[in-house]
Amino acid sequence: MVEWSIKWYHISVARKWTVEEEQRKKKELIQLYVRENRPIGEIGRILNLAETSVYDRLVRLNIKSLRSLKPNYNNQRNDIVIPQKYSIELAEFIGLMLGDGNLTPTQVTVTLGKKDKYAKHVAELICRLFGPKPKTIFSKHGDCIVYLGSTKIVRWLIKMGLAFNKVENQVDIPKWIFLKKNFMRASLRGLFDTDGSVYKLRWGMQISFCNRSRPLSKSVRSMLSKLGFHPSRISGYNLYLTRKDDIVKFLKEIGFKNRKHTERIVKFRSSGCVA
Repeated sequence: MVEWSIKWYHISVARKWTVEEEQRKKKELIQLYVRENRPIGEIGRILNLAETSVYDRLVRLNIKSLRSLKPNYNNQRNDIVIPQKYSIELAEFIGLMLGDGNLTPTQVTVTLGKKDKYAKHVAELICRLFGPKPKTIFSKHGDCIVYLGSTKIVRWLIKMGLAFNKVENQVDIPKWIFLKKNFMRASLRGLFDTDGSVYKLRWGMQISFCNRSRPLSKSVRSMLSKLGFHPSRISGYNLYLTRKDDIVKFLKEIGFKNRKHTERIVKFRSSGCVA
């Protein structure tokens, strides 16, 4: 004869609420979840419940899920300001995004490489345009990265003509930047701060621009020509400003915010380079 050892376990079953309790809890959740639009985690802290318990209670009380309306849903933020009109600062931002910028479905990122001295200006510009202060970090390779999470900004920039893969999509300058000379100058400043370089030549200086999007390079050359410069033809991915009067005009009318470039110019001039 085999003896069976039977263990009895106590199974906890949710107690049935009274009508009054159910009405009170439903009213409580409607206030917190629907009217005040609080996320489940926050409601859990208020009611001293686990998030799963709050969700179970929503289901039990037949309260419809409003997840897409919650703050930070899919990285949405309620502190983002989208510019309502075109501006010089926005034109500069578009320029630097077309240079060192990158978009993911949830983030705006500017990867500056070793241009960490330029990072403060980029972060302040983003803050003035969109509200929140972006974060600045350094990768394990020492690259400086400025980023701001916002699906709202990403969708807005995509609609303007930017892309997740700039080279594959062969991005171009948004047409509104060509409407005013100040917009073109600002956009060129952002582009040359990120994709530009300054070189010392035997007889002076040279400013170059390099980008793998052909339409973008053509638009940069067109903007320079419209502003009275004499850019070279596009060679590979590069174009150049070499004339002395063009260099002087560029530094006076467009200039750089990237200190790396300005420091090189000072160094070249101190060594006797005339421009």
